[in-house]
Amino acid sequence: MKKKSKVHGFNFVQEECIWMRSGIVAFKRCENAFDCTTCAFDKAMSAAIQTGREKAGRKVRPFREESKERSYMERVCRHMLTGRVAVRKCGNDFRCDVCEFDQMLEDVDAIHPMGAVPIVTVAGYRYSDSYYYHLGHAWARVEYGGRVRVGLDDFGWKLVGRADAVEVPGPGNRVRQEKEGFTLHRESNTAHVLSPVDGTVLAVNVDSLHDPRLAHDDPYVNGWLYLVEPEALKKNLEPLYFGEMGKEWLYGEAERLLQIVMGDAAAMAATGSPPVDDVYGQVPEVGWDRLVREFFRT
Repeated sequence: MKKKSKVHGFNFVQEECIWMRSGIVAFKRCENAFDCTTCAFDKAMSAAIQTGREKAGRKVRPFREESKERSYMERVCRHMLTGRVAVRKCGNDFRCDVCEFDQMLEDVDAIHPMGAVPIVTVAGYRYSDSYYYHLGHAWARVEYGGRVRVGLDDFGWKLVGRADAVEVPGPGNRVRQEKEGFTLHRESNTAHVLSPVDGTVLAVNVDSLHDPRLAHDDPYVNGWLYLVEPEALKKNLEPLYFGEMGKEWLYGEAERLLQIVMGDAAAMAATGSPPVDDVYGQVPEVGWDRLVREFFRT
């Protein structure tokens, strides 16, 4: 089943490309997580327009030259086109690369997650089908500009309970998919969680680092851990679970945990009661190392 990508911070009708929304091309869907700065199609269109290349049998005028002839009210900012802001007119000839408003949005988004997401319950665990999930239970949320916010899912937090500390790579450090992304500590135990994507860390959530209970209690919004500038986003997303596929995977993880734990935890889930919130703390005989090995895959 083909994955349908989800990008937060946008309100596109079926994910229409900026060039389609602005009426310059008749039909184009975004295939680059709305990261126009690295989009091959955007570069090609910009080059064609800037040079006045013959296209479709007619002369295409440079984009800026054409935009200057429009009235101010017709110059719709791309953030308004995407639903990012309610009303915004472009007074910068569509030069987003030197726009202070555009930079301000990027700076704000680096620190604050972009709104709440629908949360459902799957086998007793909180789950959002808007996120991508790594086999080792780290999640990846694609946001404005193609950047990726990372955290640990509800299942993972219920395994380790309330961690004493969380270690994440600082800004400027690189992370690699399938390599250690962040580390959880509880008492004398350590759990390394694999990174869901390749990239460079742009920002960290100091609130979650100072108080890991925040990430445990609100893992999908305020409990994020770090923000990444990805290096191979499309490739990285391919092996991750998403949408209905993610639900099926989580059901399987819950069943496997019950088989390992058995006893009271299995009985609770079988009767429809919530799963154990702190597996390590409430069922210590299973052992920290086994939980980490089986579910974090490290």
